Parts: sequence; structure tokens; C-alpha cells
Amino acid sequence: MGFWEAVWDLLTTSDHKKVGMIYLVTSFVAFGLSGLMAVAIRWQLAGPERQFLVGDAYNQVLTLHGATMLFFFIIPAGLAGFGNFILPLMLGERDVALPRINAFAAWLFVFSGLLIYTSLFFGGAPDVGWTFYYPFSRTTGLGTDFFMMGVLLVGLSSLLGSANFAATVYNLRAKGMGLWKMPIFVWGIFATSMLSLFALAGITAASLTVLLSRKLGLSLYDPLIGGDPVLYQQFFWFYSHPAVYIMLLPYLGIAAEVASTFSRKPVFGYRFMVFALVGIAVVGFLVWAHHMFTVGESLLFQLVFVFFTVLVAVPTGVKIFNLLGTLWGGQLDFKTPLLFVMGFMFNFLLGGITGVMLAVVPFDYQVQDSYFVVAHFHNVLMAGSGFLAFAGLYYWWPKITGRMYPEFWGKLHFWLFLVGYLLTFMPQYVLGFLGMPRRYYTYPDGLYLWNELNFASTVGAVILALGGIAWLIAMFESFRQNVKAPDNPWGGYTLEWATSSPPPSYNFAVQFPTVFKSERPLYDWEKEGLKPTPIDPATIHLPAPTVWPFMTALGLFIASIGISLAPDAGNAPVGGVPGWGGWLAVGAILFFYSLFKWALRREYDHPVEHHTVTGKSNAWVGMAWFIVSEIALFGILIAGYLYLRLTGAAVPPEDHRPALWLALLNTFFLVASSFTVHYAHHDLRTNKFSPFKLGMLISILLGVVFFLFQIWEFAIASGHYVEALNAAGQSEAAQKAALWFTAFFLIVGLHGAHVLIGGTGLTLAYAQGLAGKINNHEQGTLEGSSMYWHLVDAVWLFIVTIFYIW
Repeated sequence: MGFWEAVWDLLTTSDHKKVGMIYLVTSFVAFGLSGLMAVAIRWQLAGPERQFLVGDAYNQVLTLHGATMLFFFIIPAGLAGFGNFILPLMLGERDVALPRINAFAAWLFVFSGLLIYTSLFFGGAPDVGWTFYYPFSRTTGLGTDFFMMGVLLVGLSSLLGSANFAATVYNLRAKGMGLWKMPIFVWGIFATSMLSLFALAGITAASLTVLLSRKLGLSLYDPLIGGDPVLYQQFFWFYSHPAVYIMLLPYLGIAAEVASTFSRKPVFGYRFMVFALVGIAVVGFLVWAHHMFTVGESLLFQLVFVFFTVLVAVPTGVKIFNLLGTLWGGQLDFKTPLLFVMGFMFNFLLGGITGVMLAVVPFDYQVQDSYFVVAHFHNVLMAGSGFLAFAGLYYWWPKITGRMYPEFWGKLHFWLFLVGYLLTFMPQYVLGFLGMPRRYYTYPDGLYLWNELNFASTVGAVILALGGIAWLIAMFESFRQNVKAPDNPWGGYTLEWATSSPPPSYNFAVQFPTVFKSERPLYDWEKEGLKPTPIDPATIHLPAPTVWPFMTALGLFIASIGISLAPDAGNAPVGGVPGWGGWLAVGAILFFYSLFKWALRREYDHPVEHHTVTGKSNAWVGMAWFIVSEIALFGILIAGYLYLRLTGAAVPPEDHRPALWLALLNTFFLVASSFTVHYAHHDLRTNKFSPFKLGMLISILLGVVFFLFQIWEFAIASGHYVEALNAAGQSEAAQKAALWFTAFFLIVGLHGAHVLIGGTGLTLAYAQGLAGKINNHEQGTLEGSSMYWHLVDAVWLFIVTIFYIW
């Protein structure tokens, strides 16, 4: 295959393995880029008052380092990278539940990273830190707009990917493989996907509200109208602490697989390990505010989060004991993957202990925003998830590439990383105790041990960089030496080792036995004399290649540049860049054109019968999981509004409230459309195509009427909002009304955006009906869009209650 043929194949593929490679290559490139930025940061801090990287340049590099490492390496490498490549293989399946959605999510991930770095061509990178705290993020430069749009796009990519993984695990497994017979890595992906679907609402709410505060001046956090800046932190950390476990759980699954394979033993305490994974996912939602002990919250608030922060150490400790029990007494084969797992166990234990220390409020007061915290989270992420990312890379490298890697360079990589990590971050704990604050680009000379400890930390960073070079050499030598990998080089017992290295496009040309006695089927079948039954690969039909998921993502990328360049109506000192409307228009046209072309391209060129565990279609199960994330998004924003309303900060103006009669009329239109969609779907299932198309057309028109009435209502309300803003400085009632209108525009406007999204989905299904591309066998677009439309209706009923009636 030539170069351009290979590029076209990548742009049009929906093969989960190639999609996994898109994620993995992008993630590890992001790791290398972010690592170089880390070395630059440490070079600046090697001594006092250095001038290598100062002022805003330091802030930009610091922001890009944190954002790139977290959003584009640690999170996606484990969940989306290894998850995409390995998960269907472990489940004995040929692909994920939603292959084209999966490809779209991958390209959205790539473009979200490019979007953030595009800011370098428009005045500079974001300089607000990866946490983009309000109000600092309200008043910074254009890079912050690119950053917010990038975060929203990568969040959408993660939501789609998580819904796809949850549907894949829940609905696609080899016949006979029950939930309690899945490998631990599969459980790690499943638990992480569920965690993401709930938690991503937090960072979506945080980045969306910051973007709207900049572009439209709408802010729930503005104290000038009674807003609460701390509310931003509640939104942000509702995601960003569970994100620590999103960064951890897939890698704990990798650790379990590596430990089991290289100790020649089954996983110790399999069920306890699963319970620990799920327990971490659940308790992880109850610890977010331990990042906020110093903001002035009540004692009861602090005690509750102290309790849950300490409690999460219990299932985490169970995982460490499971790994120790798996290794104990085993026939250990100290290959590179196992070395990284053992390095993880030692270092992650230090990170866990210091995490419990930070849960103690008086101690947290002393070290908050110091280098102790920097050392702690790098202990968890660099020496934790980062080490296991490389354990997984070396473990599955033969399966992914079909080549072995040179052990010498792999082991040298490990030892340089271990020594470099300890030398980089252990001194930072001491620096934290000595009072060195984080995020500062310099420090004065003459402070006790600051010069020496910072220099040692910089030497450690250089050693880490040498470890990165050893890793690159290992990968390069693997391709140069071209030592072909056998199908099962490590003697593993999970199903990915039952196919060739690398796997063919169809994964398996066999029918597996339906007897699964444990999570190690290859071991069990060998012991019982069971063998897979060969089948003819010619009878296997895979999804047809199409470029439209890529083009749809490209359209969103271009439109996002336009939104980022648009004028800011808030306090940000950016007046917009000429031509932003052109970017937005081209992107929107390309997006909608590609979306309809995608919908009109059948997923399979041949009719395919799908085996599903639940009996429901993959589209139905995938949308059911995705709806979880939408409920969480509205839930967190409505919770913020209820807090402001119940504390008396946001009060509706009695003389200028939105009209209840109009809301009730709109409710009639929207609820009626739900019934027409339902009956149209019923008509399609019974092959009544003319009534189906009529029902879809009526549903779309009812949605259009609802949307037009809402625009009219917003036009009226915006005038009253401006009046309240102008009077906010003189009248407390006007101030409260201005904040109420802000919440109204944010939440009701977000619902309006969902009406637009849902209406687009219905229009796609209607277009398929007009083109004869939908029937009672292939109806995934209608199944998904009708479920989404019912969600839109249900949310509207809740909104009517809290904004129009209350």
C-alpha cells in the first residue's frame, strides 16, 4: 500500500484497531511534546532568577504542558487508545458497537488538540493554567477561547467514545462470556466509561460557562450581579477529581493483565478487584471538594469530603493488594512490562499516602498550592498512570505491530524513568514543606535548600528525557530489526492472544466455544480440550469505509476556529479577529453537508445480522448510555441554579417573567412531537413507509415551531436582562434579576441547542426515509434520534417547572 493509499485508508476507516492507533499515536506524540515542555519548565527553575522562560511565556508553556499531558495523553491513551485496540479482541468480537461514531470521536480528539495549538497563530497559547479558574479565565487573551472550544470538543469525543465502550461491553461479548468472566482490563474500561459519562458534565459545564461569559457576557460567577466564583470550582472539580480515576482505572486493568501473564497465575481476588474498580468509580464522585478546603466552605462540608477522600483509599488499597497477591509466589518473568508495573506499585503507594495526607484539612491548609501538591499529583499520574501506559505499550506492542521490541532498550527506558522520576519529584515534596508555591516562574536566591533541591529536580527531568530517548530508540529498533512476533509471545490467556500479530481486519476467523469458566478462556479451553471452530473469512462482512465521519469532525474544527475568533462581549480584552464569520460559515456548511452524506451512506454493504447480549440494537444501547451524560449535564447546571435561587442570589423579576402561556403552548408542541416521533417509529417497524415519512415531517415541523417561539421569547427577555444589568449597581432586586436572567439564558438556551441537535437527528432519519436508506432492519439513526428527542421533551418539562412556574 502506497503512502496516499495508506492516508486515505486511515481517513475512511472505522476498524477499531486503526482507530485505536489514531488515539495511541496522537497520545504518545502528545506525551513527548508535553515532556519537552516539562523539561523547559524545569530548566527555567534550575536556579534562582533565571531568564530562560519568564512571564506570560512561562504561563503558556505551563498551561499547554498540563492540558496536553492530561487531556491528550493520560486520559485517552488508556481509555481510548488501548481500549479501542484491545477491548473488542478481549471480548472475542470483530468491532465496537458503533464503529463510525468511534471513528468520528477519534478525529474529533485529534482536531481538539490541533485547535488548542492553533491559538499560537492568533496571538498566543492559553495562559490560564489547565484549570482555567474564573475570574482569571474571563479576562485573558484569545488563547483561552481556543482552549475552551478545545476542551468542549475533546469532551464530546470522550462522551461518544465512552458511550460506545459501555455499549460494546454491555451488548457485544462472545457468546457465553458473562460479566463476571470478562478480563480485568475490560472491567477497567467499562468502569471508566460509566465514570466518564457522569463526570464529564462537570468540565463541560465549566468550560461552556467560561466560554459564554467571554462571548456573551453571561456568567453565573460574576460577583457584580451576585454570582458565586466558587460555584465554578464546584463544576470544574466535579469532573476533574473523578478524572484522576478516569486516568487510573484503565491502567489498573493493564497492571492486572501484565501481572497475571508474567507471574503465570490468575488474578488474585478477581471479584474483589472488580468490586474495587467499581467502588473507586462510585466513591470518586464524592471527593471533588477536597480541592477546595481553603476556599472558606463550612466545617460540615469539609468533614464530609475528608471522610470520602480517606474512604477512596480503601478500594485503591485493595487493588494494590490484589496485584501483590497475583505476583506473590508466581514464576516472575522480569520483562519490561512487568518492571513498569512493579515501578508503578512502589511509586503509586507514595502517591496514595500523600493523597491521604492532603485529605487532612489542617495539613492541606499548609501545603495547598505548594510544590508538595505538584509532587503528589505527579506521583499519581506520572509514576502511576504514566508508568502503566508504558507497561501496556510494551505488553501489547507485539500484538499491535507484529514485531518484538529489544528488551535492553525497554529496560533502560524503565530504569531511567524510575531514577529520573524519583530525582525529579521527591525533592519537590520537601520544597512544598519549605513553602515554594506552584505556578511561579522564578524564586529569590538565598532561601534554605531551594537552590539545591530545584537543581536536583531539574537533573531528574533531564534523566527522564533520556529515558524518553531510550523509549524512542526501542520503538525504532523494533521496526529496524523486524523480529516477527508470534501470536502469543508472552503466553497470555485472554482472547487477544488467540489471533495473529497483528490481527487481521476481521480479528477472528473462528467460532469460539461458548464455555467461559473464568477470565482466562485460553487456559480453560486448553485444559478441557476445547478448540475454536474455523469459519470462512469470506463470510465475514465489516463496516464499509467512509470519509464522512472525518469530514464531519473537520467541519466542527473549522467552525470552532470561527467561534474562538469571534468578538468577546464579556470583560476579555479581545475584539475579535476579522474573518471569523467566514471560518464559522465554512465550518458549519461542511459539518452539516458531511453529516447528511454520512447518514445516507449505509454502514454495511451487505445485510449483517448482529448478535447482541441484550437483544437491543447497538444504536439503542449506545444512545441510552449517552443520555446518561446529557442528564448529568443538565443536572449539574440546574443544581447550580437551584443553589443561587435558594440562597436568594437569583430571583425572577415579577414584572418581567417569561410568559407562562407561551411556555405551555411550546410544551404542547414539543410533547406532541414526541408522540408523532413514537408513532412514526412504529410505522417504520411495521413497514408503513408513507405514514412514517409523514410522521417524521410533522415532528420536525413541531420542533421548528417550538424553536422559533423560543427565539422570540429570548428576544423579549434579552431587553429586560439588559435593563436589569444596567440597574444592578443601584438596585439589589435588579442585581438578583440579572443573575436569574443569566441562569435562564444559560439553561433554557442550552435546552434550545439540544432541540436543534435532536431536530437535526430527526431530519437525518427523515432524509434516510426519502432516499430509501432506512428500513426496519437498519434504523439506527431513528432509534438514537427518537430516544434523544424524548430526552429533550422530558428536560423541557423540568425547565418549565423551575423557570416558568416556580
